[in-house]
Formats: sequence, structure tokens, C-alpha cells
Amino acid sequence: MLPMRAIRPAFNALNVTRRRGATIASIQTPIRLNSSSAAAPVEQKVIDEAVDSNVSQLELYFGQKNAAKARRLSRDVGQLNEELKRIYRRQRVLKRTIKGPFRVRTSAVSQGGITDTSIHIEDNKLIIAGKVVPNIWLRDNCQCSSCMHGATKQRLLDTFSIPQDIAIKSHAFEDENSILNIEWSDGHSSTYPRTLLSQTAKSEGTKAILRQGLSGTELWDATTIASAPPKTTHHFVRKQSLSPLLRNLRRYGFCYVDEVPFEDPLATKELLESIAFIRETHYGGFYDFTADLASKDTAYTNIALEAHTDTTYFSDPAGLQAFHLLSHTEGEGGASLLVDGFKVAEELSVVDRRAYEVLSTVNVHAHASGNEGISIQPYRGFPVLEHDPMTGDLLRVRWNSADRAGIELPVDEMERWYDAARKFDGLLKKKENEYWEQLTPGRVLIFDNWRVLHGRSSFTGKRRICGGYINRDDWISKYKMAEFGQEKVLEGLAVN
Repeated sequence: MLPMRAIRPAFNALNVTRRRGATIASIQTPIRLNSSSAAAPVEQKVIDEAVDSNVSQLELYFGQKNAAKARRLSRDVGQLNEELKRIYRRQRVLKRTIKGPFRVRTSAVSQGGITDTSIHIEDNKLIIAGKVVPNIWLRDNCQCSSCMHGATKQRLLDTFSIPQDIAIKSHAFEDENSILNIEWSDGHSSTYPRTLLSQTAKSEGTKAILRQGLSGTELWDATTIASAPPKTTHHFVRKQSLSPLLRNLRRYGFCYVDEVPFEDPLATKELLESIAFIRETHYGGFYDFTADLASKDTAYTNIALEAHTDTTYFSDPAGLQAFHLLSHTEGEGGASLLVDGFKVAEELSVVDRRAYEVLSTVNVHAHASGNEGISIQPYRGFPVLEHDPMTGDLLRVRWNSADRAGIELPVDEMERWYDAARKFDGLLKKKENEYWEQLTPGRVLIFDNWRVLHGRSSFTGKRRICGGYINRDDWISKYKMAEFGQEKVLEGLAVN
């Protein structure tokens, strides 16, 4: 790294250049991403060539007497530029993938109104909470039957048929300002409920929280969850409501469903389909298997499995996963392990914030290549801890050492990831964080694969297990509709 004595005159030289209206190309060359030591001779050659090409300019600015000194200065600036390139490259590799802070949210932001709810028209412009709402947005979100399909809630209006200069011709408030009627310059009439208009004043973060369906996450460890694990019954789900099941999944990340028939897997399949359709993968859809390695995966063996999440090799990992132990004969073992990944992530953020940030920024690749003719890989690598880009909240944990492939870091920086991953792994394996439970026929375990890691102890004998995956968007949709209702959910989409 160059000393400050070399940097100060370099900046002075830049100022001289600006004052005289010329440009020294060697100082203002674009940044390249190249940090290998092998590239050093190439970098020096580039610097030398740039300096040689600007000798006449250097003599012009500094005088012939000081040309040699100016030449050295230019070379120092070139070396500084190369150093800055290396710094830039490192920053780019570890660039944050989110706008907000890294955090684990344990309580939802109020979904109520906003502080300033004033709505009025001024100079033929709608002003909500002190901000002007563009006419194009207002016209595009007309809720009448010719602009929005009443049943499908899909837009019928051709947005780009709206004139660019669309204007409010006249307006009127009704029902104590709860309804706004507008006559547009294109001859169309629109009616807007105040609840819809108020959405424009909410922050993107608040709206994102509603879209996620956050209603308060309760973190847990083995001690807090073992005494009262979340559960419901098959009869209640079938005859009354899915809401307790879905609410437990959102709050705790898992839920047991007891008293499920286990003579055959049909009841389990129907239970999952009551939430959403079962996801198809290269393993099939609804699965019913024994430990026979039929699908070339360690899950189909009888060995112990450490805590992990499934399908890290998909760009969109499975949202929910379910297991139902239909039978276990002539043996023992096979206890199920659950770990709250969000709780462990929060613990890591407290004991080693730097490790948390490394696992939140460094991309890791994964693959599934055990079956002949198949090698599934996501379109890019993803960090172990993924955060919502709008709120900064922890959204998903991807952790499966068996399926892990390359790490997106230069060789000389890889130890940082391994050090951070070792700390996370140590917290996952803390006795206090491991919740063990022996599954029995009749009890279905359903868990959030984006949050809760699962594993098992080794076993002997023959076990038959059925279950399946459900997409994240599908089960969250079912949860939000049950928890908030259609009107509340659609408000967040500017659809009434």
C-alpha cells in the first residue's frame, strides 16, 4: 500500500488536470477486477505504458525540470489505482445482497394505518400523507369492472393505452372522505376506497412484511419447545380449520399433526394436499420409501444425518417438508432432530457478528448428482443466510454440507468462510439447540424447510416413511388468506 505522502500529490495532480481542462488517461482508467499475484508484472507493464504515453502532459503540467519527479508520481498513482482495484474486487465479492440490516425478526410491524393519513386533491393532483401520487398509477389501479376483473382480480386495462398526460378533470369525496370519485381527462370514471389509497403511503418495508405474512416469529431451543411442541389433530384439520396448523408453521417453523391414519399413506397425502399441491422433484412427488438407496441419497439409508435443510440445490428450495413414520419393525433408533435455524442465526449474530455477515454475503453452490443422468444446480450460488432485500429480515437458511459445492471466494479468502461456517455448525450442534423426538405411526411432522433444519439418528430394522414437499409461495398464500383474509392481503397489492 502506498504511503500518504504519495497519495496527497496525486490528488493535487488530479486537481491541476481538472483546472486546465485536460484528462490524464492513466489516472482515470476504469477499475479492473484482478488481484492475483501472478498479474503483478502485467499490472506494472500497464502502469509503465500509461506513464510513458503521458510524459509530454506531465512535462507540461510540472515543467521539464520536474518531469522525472512527476513521472515517479504518476507511477505511484498507477500503483495506487491497482491497489484500489484489489480493494474494490474484495468489496464486490462480499457485497451485501440486501438493502436493510441483517437481522432475525421476532415480531411483526403493525399492519395498521400510518401516522399521516391525510388525503386531498390539490392542483388536480392526489396528495396522500404529503406526497403526490402520480396520475398514471392512480388511473392504472382503477378498480372498476372494465379495468379489473372482479373474480380473478386481474388487470383488464392496457396500461400503456393510458395517455402520458392523463389528468384529473374533477373529483368528489363521499361517505366522510372514505370514497374518492374521479373523472379523468380521457373520459373514464374511477372510484377508490380510502383503504386502497392509504397503501401508497406505507413504506416498502411495511408492505413487504405483509406480503411475507409475518405475524411474529417465536424462536426456540430444545428446552423451550420440548415441554409444549406445537401440534394439532388430523380430525381438527379436516373438520374445522387449517389455521392452527398454518399459524404454528409460521410462528415456530414446525407442527405435529396427531391421530393421522397410518395403515396406508393416503391420509398423509390428503393432509398435505389440503395445504397445497405436492411439489414434484427428480425424486417424484409424494414419497413412500424404505432405506434402500433407491434415490441415491443419504436420506434413503439408515445412517445418522446431521441437521440440514433439503433441496439447497434448487434456486427455489422446498418450502414445507413432511414426514410420517408409517412403521418401524425389527429395530430401534431413528429419532428425529429439529433445530431452529433462525434461533441459531440470531445466536451467531450476537457472538460473532462478522461471521454472521460472511455467511450472509458469500455465495455457496450446491448440486444433486447422485442419480444417473441428473446434476441439478441452482442458476447461481446463494449464501447460507439469505435476507429479504426490502426489510433486511432473515428469510431462508441453506445448510447442507452433503450437497455443498464451490464457494465464491478467492483462494486466499476462503478461510474466512470456513471459520464462519465452523462457528455456525458449532451452534447448530449445541445440545441446547437440538430438539430430539421419536416419531411414531400416526404423528405427521411438517416443518418449514426455509427455517428449521432436520436430521436423525442412525437406526436398525426396517422403517417405512411417507411425505412430500410443498412450495413456499403456495403454503404462505394459504397461511395469509387464513390469517388476514382476502381483503387485507389484496390491499397490499393495490387490488381491492
